[in-house]
Amino acid sequence: MSLIPVSDLIGRLRERGARSVALQFPAGLARQAPGTAAALRREGFDVIVSGDPCYGACDLALDALAYADVLVHFGHAPVEERPDVLYEPVRFDFDVGVLENVLPLLAGRRIGLVTTVQHVHLIDAMTAFLREHGIEALAAPGDGRAPLVGQVLGCNFTAARATGADEILFVGTGVFHPVGIQLATGARVVALDPFTGEVQEVDASRLVRRRAAVMEKARDAASFGIIVSTKSGQQRMSLARRLVALSDRAFLVAMREVSPAEMLDLGFGAYVNTACPRLAYDDQVRFPVPVLTPPEFEILCGARAWDDYAIDEYLSP
Repeated sequence: MSLIPVSDLIGRLRERGARSVALQFPAGLARQAPGTAAALRREGFDVIVSGDPCYGACDLALDALAYADVLVHFGHAPVEERPDVLYEPVRFDFDVGVLENVLPLLAGRRIGLVTTVQHVHLIDAMTAFLREHGIEALAAPGDGRAPLVGQVLGCNFTAARATGADEILFVGTGVFHPVGIQLATGARVVALDPFTGEVQEVDASRLVRRRAAVMEKARDAASFGIIVSTKSGQQRMSLARRLVALSDRAFLVAMREVSPAEMLDLGFGAYVNTACPRLAYDDQVRFPVPVLTPPEFEILCGARAWDDYAIDEYLSP
């Protein structure tokens, strides 16, 4: 079953006068590649599919533009606007009646409401459903990296903070987003998986304890590699340089893919990740040495107090 609205895409490509097209899919949509490529070729386009890993709109396959007029990035809203890139978010619908499951867990009658880009088109319907059940749901736009009303990313929780609510409902799959929301806002967070109907109150303390253990392991490292990404949407060189200045044991390390094998070969005792913030949280078990976030490294260097522990976010300037 195709999830890609190819007819709309064809119109947008023709408006741009494109003749050759590069397609980029994140892992969850990669199996849509053959059908989408075939549909575009039938319409007269030359098509090339990027086969590199893709982790978000911050990870554009710009190299593929050497062979195409336009890159089409599927599944995400824009993180950076480029004239030769088209963003095609993919919508996933669900019955908003599933929100009835969260009503017993909500402590107040005024909450913030956030979700991921796949479901932001349902924000108004979710708000209306909650209003009918006596809940005032506040949804707000984020910053330039998460521009849609109610949208959060794994690296940006601005829309959650912008609601100003003491209690926030996250609607989506997985636990990382709601844990990040709690750490970023200090609010009580309830998470609903709209496909299974499972509801839970989020507790970020387990993640913080795990991170404290990683920090302790890194404390006596002889050297720190401060990873700076070469991906166009993940470059935080100014942050990386500021972190290097905190310790004479720290050195800049440029990487495109943050790889366990490369870390081992380079030989630093620990790393600090300024690329995709989720790498340190999600992939620590894969890495041969501790990988810290920028706030964690600041704590180790005495530039930040432990009580000021914060989740790493990539915020627009």
